[in-house]
Amino acid sequence: MDITKIITPLNAAQRAAVTAPPGATLVLAGAGSGKTRVLVHRIAWQIQVAGLSPHAVLAVTFTNKAAKEMRSRLEDLLNLPAHALWIGTFHGLAHRLLRRHAERSGLPSTFQVMDSADQLRVIKRLLNTLGLDEAQWPAKQLQWHINAQKDAGVRARQGSDGNDPYQRQLLAVYRAYENICQRSGLVDFAELLLRAHELLRDHQDLLDFYQQRFQQVHVDEFQDTNTVQYAWLRLLTEGRGNLFVVGDDDQSIYGWRGAKIENIHLFRKHHPDHQLVKLEQNYRSTGTILKAANAVIGFNSGRIGKELWTQTGDGEAIALYAAFNELDEAYFVVERIRAWVAAGGSRSDIAILYRSNAQSRQFEEKLMASHIPYRVYGGLRFFDRAEIKTALAYLRLLVNRTDDTSFERVVNLPTRGIGASTLETVRHVAREHQLSLWAATETVIQQTRVSARAGQALKRFLNLINQLAEQARGLELFEQVKLVVEKSALLAFYQQDKADRGEEKAENLEELVNAAKLFDPYQNNEESLSELDLFLAYAALEAGEMQADDAADCVQLMTLHSAKGLEFKQVFLVGMEEGLFPSQQSVDDAGRLEEERRLCYVGITRAMRGLCLSYSESRRLYGRETHPRPSRFLKEIPPHLVQEVRLRANTRRPLPGFGVVQSSGQFKLGQRVRHEKFGKGVILQQEGEGAQERVQVSFQQVGVKWLMLAYAKLATDG
Repeated sequence: MDITKIITPLNAAQRAAVTAPPGATLVLAGAGSGKTRVLVHRIAWQIQVAGLSPHAVLAVTFTNKAAKEMRSRLEDLLNLPAHALWIGTFHGLAHRLLRRHAERSGLPSTFQVMDSADQLRVIKRLLNTLGLDEAQWPAKQLQWHINAQKDAGVRARQGSDGNDPYQRQLLAVYRAYENICQRSGLVDFAELLLRAHELLRDHQDLLDFYQQRFQQVHVDEFQDTNTVQYAWLRLLTEGRGNLFVVGDDDQSIYGWRGAKIENIHLFRKHHPDHQLVKLEQNYRSTGTILKAANAVIGFNSGRIGKELWTQTGDGEAIALYAAFNELDEAYFVVERIRAWVAAGGSRSDIAILYRSNAQSRQFEEKLMASHIPYRVYGGLRFFDRAEIKTALAYLRLLVNRTDDTSFERVVNLPTRGIGASTLETVRHVAREHQLSLWAATETVIQQTRVSARAGQALKRFLNLINQLAEQARGLELFEQVKLVVEKSALLAFYQQDKADRGEEKAENLEELVNAAKLFDPYQNNEESLSELDLFLAYAALEAGEMQADDAADCVQLMTLHSAKGLEFKQVFLVGMEEGLFPSQQSVDDAGRLEEERRLCYVGITRAMRGLCLSYSESRRLYGRETHPRPSRFLKEIPPHLVQEVRLRANTRRPLPGFGVVQSSGQFKLGQRVRHEKFGKGVILQQEGEGAQERVQVSFQQVGVKWLMLAYAKLATDG
C-alpha cells in the first residue's frame, strides 16, 4: 500500500510516535489528541513498512468499544481481516490465553466466566455456608477485598493474618472462595488476569512461545493498568523492550479500583532508553476550555508535564452559576438545556456530569417535568437483565454441570415444585461431601433424602438439562439459544406474566436469540472452542455492548468516572463544592486529592464548545443539609476564563474569587435569620440595592416570603 496513506493524516507529534524506531516508547497522549489514530497507524506502519506479520502484533486496551474501533479502523486502513491480529481488552485476551491452555492453567476446559453480580452471589452463598453474619461481613466488602488481592497478585495461600483475628477471617473467606470457584469451574474477572499472568510465569515454554510470537506489544490507556496487568506485560516483553504504551498521567482516575498511576513512572524506570512522545494538540475542545484544564491540572505534583493547545480558537467563556440549593441548580441547568434545544441544538450533544450518582435525582425530576428526554448512562445493560442472566445460566449449565451459581439460578425458575427445604437438603449434601450442587442432587435422588414428590421434581430438572444438551448438539448457535429459552419454558413463563413487565422480558429473550444470530465468533476465533463457549464468554466480558437507546436524542446524565473517553458539545459540571467534589474522603489525603483533581481535568476536557460549572450554597444530600464552600477547583481556573451567569438579572451571589460582592454586608445567602412575626428561616435570594434591597427567606413555619430589608427588622440566628 501507499505509505503516505499511513502518515499523511498525522500531525508532527503523531507522526513521530507512529514511525518511532523499535524499542520501548511512551506516548503521553492528552485528552482529545488522537491517541486511537496513533495506535492504529502505528500498527499499520509496522505491518506495511517494518514488514511485521499481523500474527506478531498484540494490542491491548480497556474497553470492548475501543478494541472494536481499533479493529475496524485497521481493516479499513490495511484492507485485511483484523481477526488475524490479537486486539482486545486485558480480560478478553487473558480469557483467550486460558481457553487455549486451560489444562496447564489448572482449569477445566468447560470453565465459565462470572460477571460481578454472579461473583457476589457466590460470596453470599459462601457466607451462609461459613455461618458468617453478612451484617458483620458485608459481601460487597469481601468481594472488593478478594478482587484487590488478586489485582495485587496475591493468592490466599500467600496472605498473612499478622495474628489479627479479622485478617485471619478474611484469609479464610478468600481461601474458601478460591476452593468453591475451582471446584465449580468458575472464573471471575480478576482471576482471568491473575491466572493468565501465572500461566506465563510458571511455564517457561509458553512464555518463550508468546515472547517470540508477539514482536510488538501495544497498550492503550496505560495509566489505568494495575499491578498484575503491568507484570503480565513485562513478562511478555522481557528482554526485548518491544513495548509501545499510550497513556496520560493526568487522566488516571481509577486508583480506587486498583489502577496504578505509578506504572507510567515504573515504565520509564524499567526502560531508561525509552522514547517519549507528547501529543498535546487537541482536536476536541476550545482554547478557553483547554486553558482551564491546563490550569487546574497544573496544581498536581509529580506530573510528566504537557500543555494542551488547539488551532480552533478560544471560543466562549466558561459559565459559572452559584445556586441557592440543589433544586435551583437543577432548575438552572434545565433552563439552559431548554434554550439550547429551542435554538436548534440536539439533546444528545448535552451531558450533565456529577461526582456522585445520588446527585442525579433532582436533574431527572426537572427534566421529566420539562418533558425533556434523558438517559442515565451506565444504567441496566442488556446482559445484566434478570431474564437474560437466567437464560444464560441455562446455557452455562449445558456446558458445565458443576456451575453452582447457574444451577441455583435456574433450578426452580420457572417454578417446578422444588421448594426451599429441598434445596437446603441439596446444599447440605454438597457441603458435607464437597460436591457440586448437580452431583449433590444426584446423590439426594439416589439416597431418597427428600420426599418422593420432591425427588421427582429434582429428577425432572436434571433430565431437562441433559435433554437440552443432547438436542442442542449440532445446532447453530442461535438455534441452541432458541431451543433453551423455549424448551426451558422461560419464554412461556414471561409471556404469561402480566404483572411484572412480562411482555418486555419475553421480547428481551427473543432479542437474545437475535444477538446469537448476529454474533461473530471470528473476532476472537479459537479453533478449540465452540460458538456457544465463545458466546457465553462474550456475554460475560462484553455485557455493555448492547446497552439500549445509545442513539436516542436525549440528554446524557452520568458520573465523572463514566464520562471518561466521551465528548459532548455542551457539558454541565455540577456540584462543584468542597466535600462533594473533591470528595470529603480526599480532602485530607494528598494522593486522593490529586486523583480528584485529575477527575476534574477529565470532566472539563469532555466539553467541546460549551462548559458550565455550578455549585450550591446549600445542599441536601444523603438525608442531611449542608452549606458547603465552593470547590477549590473553581479557584484554580484563571478568572478571565470564567463568566458568572445569573438566572435573574439583579441577584447577588458570593462567588469564589471572581470579584463579585454582596449588596449588603449584613446578610448572605444561606444565612439563618429570625423575624419577629414569621420566626426562623434561611435566606435564599438577595436583590436590589440601598433602600430597595430585599431578600427571599424560607421560613420554617410560613414558607417562602420576600422582605424589604429596610423594614423587615431581620436578625441573624446563630
